[in-house]
Amino acid sequence: MDDPDAHARVLAAESLAADDPTGWFERLYTEAAAGDAVVPWDRGSPHQILVTWAERRPRDGRGRRALVVGCGLGGDAEYVARLGFDTIAFDVAETAVRTCRERFPDTVVDYRTANLLDPPAQWREAFDLVVESLTVQALPPDLHGRAIVQVGHFVAPGGTLVIVSGVPDPDPTWQGPPWPLRRDEVEAFAAGGLDTVSIEQVEGRWLAEFHRPERADG
Repeated sequence: MDDPDAHARVLAAESLAADDPTGWFERLYTEAAAGDAVVPWDRGSPHQILVTWAERRPRDGRGRRALVVGCGLGGDAEYVARLGFDTIAFDVAETAVRTCRERFPDTVVDYRTANLLDPPAQWREAFDLVVESLTVQALPPDLHGRAIVQVGHFVAPGGTLVIVSGVPDPDPTWQGPPWPLRRDEVEAFAAGGLDTVSIEQVEGRWLAEFHRPERADG
């Protein structure tokens, strides 16, 4: 593709026109697996802003569980697992999940197909670390609120949520995807009992951290 971002937007527009806001992910990953397209957000490595966040305070995930939301082709998930976390990573696109397993044949990550908008009930408040990197922004704006609530629900008492997202383009003619998150949308991840640790801009993107307090009853 001469312009992978433009091709992704065409697929998204067709999917939205069919009232299927997530169907275009499977189409894109299927084309990519066949060598007919490029996944524009895949760089074959973890997102550098996630790495920056983790290196600020070295993370030891041993004995703790992590969830990577919208794992794509697995760069972030493999990094989180290397920090020692027992890691589950999911994506709505079955082909993305299959590609992750093929790409990392010796992985310790548990890759699964799941929908952020309708996740497994047993994942509620089940993870000590939740990573959401550039996933909510790939959904149309009218789904941001619902997706944000679901992400927050994954965080266990005492757990941490880290968010990486784009900052909205000031151009009023911009048409996504992505649809980067506004500041108030980033702040909304704190709903449902999470405390805001920090919200900042790093290299033109949001980097935010939230924490769910331990329960009073222990």
